[in-house]
Amino acid sequence: MASLTYELTLAGLAVGSAAALTGIGLIVTYRATGVLNLAHGAVAMICAYVLRQLVVVWDWPLPLGALVTLLVVAPGIGLVLDRGVFRPLALLGSNPAQTLVASIGVFVLLVGGAALLWGVGARDDAPVLLGDDPWAQLAAVVALACLVTAVTRWTRFGRELRAVVDNRPLAVLSGVDADRVAAAGWAFGSFTAGLTGVLLAPYVRLDPYGMPLLVIEVIAVAVIARMRSLPVAIVAAVAIGVAQAQMTRLHPEGWAGPLVQALGANLFVVALLVAALVLPGVGGKGRDALPPPPPTPPVPTLLWPAIGVLFLLPLGFAGSDLHTAMQVPALAMILLSLVVVAGRGGQIALGQAAYAGLGALFTALLATAGVPALLALGLAVPMVALAGLVTAWPAIRRHGLALALATLATGVAVSRFVLTQPYATAGLSLGRPAGFSDDRAFYTLELVLLAGALALVAALRRGRTGRALAALRDHEPGAEAAGVPVPALKLLAFVLGAALAALGGGLLGMGLRAFDPEAYDPVRGLLWFAAVLVLGADSLLTPLVGAVLLVTLDAGPQAGTAAALIGLLATQSGRLPPLTTLLLPKATEPADGRARRHRPSAADGAARPAGRPAPLSTSRTGGAGGKPRPAAGRTHPHRPAPGRASAPAPAPGHAPAPAPAPELRADDLTLTYPGGITALSHVTLALAPARITALVGPNGAGKSTLFDCLAGTLRPRHHQGLITLGGADITSRPAHARTRLGIARTFQRLAVFPSLSVEENVRIGADRGRVRGDPAAVERSLRLVGLAGPVRHRAAADLPTGTLRRVELARALAGQPHTLLLDEPAAGLDAAETAALARILAALAADGLTVLVVEHDPDLVAGIAHTVHTMEGGRILS
Repeated sequence: MASLTYELTLAGLAVGSAAALTGIGLIVTYRATGVLNLAHGAVAMICAYVLRQLVVVWDWPLPLGALVTLLVVAPGIGLVLDRGVFRPLALLGSNPAQTLVASIGVFVLLVGGAALLWGVGARDDAPVLLGDDPWAQLAAVVALACLVTAVTRWTRFGRELRAVVDNRPLAVLSGVDADRVAAAGWAFGSFTAGLTGVLLAPYVRLDPYGMPLLVIEVIAVAVIARMRSLPVAIVAAVAIGVAQAQMTRLHPEGWAGPLVQALGANLFVVALLVAALVLPGVGGKGRDALPPPPPTPPVPTLLWPAIGVLFLLPLGFAGSDLHTAMQVPALAMILLSLVVVAGRGGQIALGQAAYAGLGALFTALLATAGVPALLALGLAVPMVALAGLVTAWPAIRRHGLALALATLATGVAVSRFVLTQPYATAGLSLGRPAGFSDDRAFYTLELVLLAGALALVAALRRGRTGRALAALRDHEPGAEAAGVPVPALKLLAFVLGAALAALGGGLLGMGLRAFDPEAYDPVRGLLWFAAVLVLGADSLLTPLVGAVLLVTLDAGPQAGTAAALIGLLATQSGRLPPLTTLLLPKATEPADGRARRHRPSAADGAARPAGRPAPLSTSRTGGAGGKPRPAAGRTHPHRPAPGRASAPAPAPGHAPAPAPAPELRADDLTLTYPGGITALSHVTLALAPARITALVGPNGAGKSTLFDCLAGTLRPRHHQGLITLGGADITSRPAHARTRLGIARTFQRLAVFPSLSVEENVRIGADRGRVRGDPAAVERSLRLVGLAGPVRHRAAADLPTGTLRRVELARALAGQPHTLLLDEPAAGLDAAETAALARILAALAADGLTVLVVEHDPDLVAGIAHTVHTMEGGRILS
């Protein structure tokens, strides 16, 4: 028994050593470049193939082949990736999510390239580099970690590396060559990937798909180490490797046997899933989300009949051509699910292949049990939607990179523990529905279902839900502040995406007349995600074009062509427009002047010919120098400014509440961040109704923290004190719930939705505010801030800062709040715009609105505030 334990420990050390190498490489690359390199496994696979090619095929001596592979090829791949892919993205200011997409593109490109060069068959003759002694492998890993630690702590390069990690722009200003640091990080990361590949190749399946996915699984050790600590990564890797090996000695009877065996073979998958869902995530909220897709012209109505004719052409095919064409509508359905989740919802979803596989599996299970095939498909879709709800619930709290890892881990776990396990897939039969067994009939059924799915998604993109999804995608904190229930909307996107993927997966299995787990491999999920991002994530043309492209290329004589092409395009996605835009005519300007991209005149209320935004459409309210004073008489803020007398008289922009506005109050609020930093210390603040309260103080005083606590944007778990509204405790209420209670806010950094027009931005506030269903609310708000002209139809992405400040204010007012929280509302405004803003705020307070202003402009504060509080060190001093 002791001998068996020792042998299993040695086997676990070998696997753990390779996993530790992966963790070291990922951490060094991330710390030097900020890139979570999902292509690490693909680089490992390429290096393993190169060593095999040199030693086995070309008969090179093993030491020479290893030196060339590890010291030339592997670092060379890293340098090529740095210069050709990631440095250009850094120069363009791409965020971590965009670099993640590029790394997925590199992954797909290398997988496709390996399939083209070496074929898709598995190789079992990879050379053994360090022999069978796992202690030697572990010693090499520890020595490498010690070397990295010594370099980063005690050398000039290490100091430069830490400086770049802490603050890259400041490091560059200090004379640090950040590009050199990043290149070194990529070279070293690729070296560790190559070493991982050549160590693992003799013990695992060497093929273009198996090894990259295996290395992706061991990303868990880097996540456990929070992408920082090399010792934690090594200990975690060795512990998981040894535990996985020891579990192979367990052989329980009954139903638990297959599950324990699957667990013992895939413990790194479990670790990745737990780390991605439970541990603090990599990245940060709002800083690493997918950027809004560039605006694309709508698909001309006349183009859809032409597309329909093209999709009907395969009905004239026969034999293998028709059989291949049947895969297109099914795959288009799966890609459509990604359009919903990633394109419209803006979420990084890397696990859609799992939902497609579950759709095929549940359909097969029900059909095998005797349920008619069409009914089985109809039942499988809601079953997978429910599974999507269960798996998405813990994942939606993640953002950006953390969400990407969570969805990837979910997809890999479903594949490993369900789709590829004999206990779930043995003895399955999957046929076609009665009356649709013929290829042409079944293809017709697929087209009908695809048309219905496209109509459903098109309807989802319109109206309140469509605007809310676009707001969520464009700026999640801003959407939440506008009243959008972000968690519920994310769940809707994930559940609908899971249902569409299940429908496509079931149809794909029926078309093949069999359940094939390899058709739903997680690597294919990455390929599908990359294809959607390359073609245009928010276009209904994308699933159609993508499915045709992928199926056609995969049906060619060279396996891997589709992956290589899509991967190459994905690596350049930050610099190339979505390819579907090339198929659409450029937008023309309508005769009524409502084009989204025209440059309006000063009369539009957006920008004067000289480039300065027009003033807000309010008349002066008195006060020296045009500055309003609280005690001074005021003109009603909603009367048109001089020169606009011909416009219809607007209704009041903020309907007075029948009762006095409830008081928003913070009592004894204390907030301490992890690490002992106290942001707020026993703060008590009451906002007097119908008055303007200003909060001033130096940077770091705690103003924004207090502001975010009042707005609900910041709801820390460990704090003391209460936030009440009209005496009711709202401390635990999220931001969107507070918006519906009548608390609206704006942001210091603009929180507009660039893919929506000005009017659509404001309409979101009307849809989700305290008072909903008032058809005149949007018009009142637009007229109040001077945006009722043709500028209302322009995309927010096209407008200057001054105009966008008005858009944000109009959106906040459209829901008719009783309390308005403004965070640096004058930031980016010139003197005229600031004066006009002051008049608006003073008049709104006179109408009964409670206003809190956090502002650095002393003149603005002096001109409008009834009460001024000074903060310093997390306390209110006066």
